[in-house]
Amino acid sequence: MRTATRRKEELFGGATARAAGRSDAAALAEVAARYAVAITPAIEALIDPSDPNDPIARQFVPDPRELERHADEDADPIGDDAHSPVEGIVHRYPDRVLLKLVNACAVYCRFCFRREMVGPGRGGLAGKALEAALDYIARRPEIWEVILTGGDPLVLSPRRIKDVVRRLAAIPHVKVIRVHTRLPVAAPERITSALVRALKSDKAVFVVLHANHARELSAAARAACARFVDAGIPMLSQTVLLRGVNDNAETLGALMRALVECRIKPYYLHHADLAPGTAHLRTSLREGQDIMRKLHGRTSGLCQPSYVLDIPGGFGKSPVGPSYIGADGSIEDFNGRRHAYPAE
Repeated sequence: MRTATRRKEELFGGATARAAGRSDAAALAEVAARYAVAITPAIEALIDPSDPNDPIARQFVPDPRELERHADEDADPIGDDAHSPVEGIVHRYPDRVLLKLVNACAVYCRFCFRREMVGPGRGGLAGKALEAALDYIARRPEIWEVILTGGDPLVLSPRRIKDVVRRLAAIPHVKVIRVHTRLPVAAPERITSALVRALKSDKAVFVVLHANHARELSAAARAACARFVDAGIPMLSQTVLLRGVNDNAETLGALMRALVECRIKPYYLHHADLAPGTAHLRTSLREGQDIMRKLHGRTSGLCQPSYVLDIPGGFGKSPVGPSYIGADGSIEDFNGRRHAYPAE
């Protein structure tokens, strides 16, 4: 991976440590001994070191509370392992699979649900393991969509990405290839014309950007996303609802509008998973539903993601947004007024 990242010693002694309000580098290093840490120059430039509650720092700078593991937390909170028939494949839903190409990222989010599995030196899918994963896909005609994930698949070289896309596109029943990434935000300089060309295919290709705060969409990040969209590759977004980052309607609405302005359709708002050491970043479902209610009707429909929860244990995503249907069958409008509607 060629993306430049700040070394741990530099991070803990510099602006990111100050942004976290921590002068004790040893406490942060203890977290880093347990979970991967990396922050790119692009991300560090977004952090306000004078703000101890900076929402960008909160996502990437280690916090001693990460060492506090709650009883309901799990190393594999969404049950990937239960649905992994061969290395690198997660086949949870009938018509689509995850293909986990790499276990590294340009940056490591403090709330990551795969935090026990990703990090420097964790390797990736290659050789016989990659062949077995592709063979699994080729032998199952029900697989309509393949989702490239990891880690972040776009940290791979354009050559390797092009090879995987080409081989997936050659499987007749695979019609859609989806790529999940943080790279346009974390290292926008890596979104080169060669990388964009590597994703071009005669099959439908979508890029899904992970972004949690409007400030992440810097001028450089917006230009990187435009390279995909201008090349005819549609973009969607996924966001994690995080305490102290985006857990109010104003902040979340600003992010969704910024995404749409970049020609990126908000797709999922994820309720934070029960990953170890992440309790301080999680909201309640009720808080998430309240935020979605406040967005409804006051923010364009283009800006409305689906609020979803991955059920612990590997049972898949379920929509958990608020209902507007009353017990009496009435319908609630965006101002909170109820209106009668004919029963069936």
